[in-house]
Amino acid sequence: QVQVVESGGDLVQAGGSLRLSCTASGLTFAEHPMAWFRRAPGKEREGVAAISANGRVADYADSVKGRFTISRDNAKRALYLQMNSLKEEDTGIYYCAVDGGRATHTKFILLHGVGTSGYWGQGTQVTVSS
Repeated sequence: QVQVVESGGDLVQAGGSLRLSCTASGLTFAEHPMAWFRRAPGKEREGVAAISANGRVADYADSVKGRFTISRDNAKRALYLQMNSLKEEDTGIYYCAVDGGRATHTKFILLHGVGTSGYWGQGTQVTVSS
């Protein structure tokens, strides 16, 4: 059984930083692209950042480029999202997702999600105050 668990969400002031973490078990972690998504209040879910299985390729939503960094440590079965220069509009529930395939392009994941064969965590709340 695949389990995906996020952590690290918190209340932070605008301009501050936060680091989200995600672990996934029940699958061969190093074989799957992964991503972070978020859902802001009253808005649809959007892709934030995605990373290839080997960590060499990453893509970002335009709204977070230059501020957020996605990374992974396959030895630790961990995915991270370093968020700097946070803005109020970054507020939302952040979800970690594992793509069901092994070679899905990161740009495709950002636009279309991880599909019916993918896995999602329960989400972690990030609140940025002014």
